[in-house]
Amino acid sequence: MSASYELLERQVRELLAGETDFIANAANFASFVYHELPDVNWAGFYFLQPGGELVLGPFSGRPACTRLPSGRGVCGAAAIAKETLVVDDVATFTDHIACDSASRSEIVVPLLARDDVYGVFDVDSPLPARFAARDRSGIERLVRAFNEIAGTAKPLESPVS
Repeated sequence: MSASYELLERQVRELLAGETDFIANAANFASFVYHELPDVNWAGFYFLQPGGELVLGPFSGRPACTRLPSGRGVCGAAAIAKETLVVDDVATFTDHIACDSASRSEIVVPLLARDDVYGVFDVDSPLPARFAARDRSGIERLVRAFNEIAGTAKPLESPVS
């Protein structure tokens, strides 16, 4: 089953419309992505802290790593690069941090405000090579919608430069 990202974006915008609490929007966004995208076993946020460490935010799926060291793993690499990373087989990513051994592929989209990273949105799948080019552009589209509605509500404390 293939996701219609145009429809999903409209639904995300409607889901988040009118809510000004950042955490509430992040929680609903993570749950929405987790339940609406097929073959996903985790979807959620990590937020940048002073010193560059990423700390777990709202998510859906199995319990996850609470803290990711600065620049480490797929999430840290995406935050430093300020670009989306798609990993078809996490076992081949040298610095992969295995929070859930069932995850086989991963996509991480950095969260940007005024060109500064304030976190990442991470989606895992138990299938290898789950995230095709259309998923990358679609998930980036969903994250942009989240950021337009909710991202500006979170103050920047320590952006990655």
